[in-house]
Amino acid sequence: MITRSKLVEQLRDYQIRSQHKRDIIGAVSWGLLCCFLIISSYMTLYFRHFWLSAVIISLGILLPAGLYILRQRKLAKKRERRLLLPLSM
Repeated sequence: MITRSKLVEQLRDYQIRSQHKRDIIGAVSWGLLCCFLIISSYMTLYFRHFWLSAVIISLGILLPAGLYILRQRKLAKKRERRLLLPLSM
């Protein structure tokens, strides 16, 4: 017989796995984007487009920093939401 606790446990496992897959896909895609930015900045330096290289390098620096800040805000909101749940849940 399937009990409520077993269903809750299965749902929690599924959510953890799906979240893990999304995290991996996101990390790989951002890693590829950063690699593209680094390679393109080297190419623009090679062809002596220094202003374009400066823009790409600054974008490569600011993008991960901005993503880190957004992730920290997202985690803080998640913590707040968890604290707002009633104790009966």
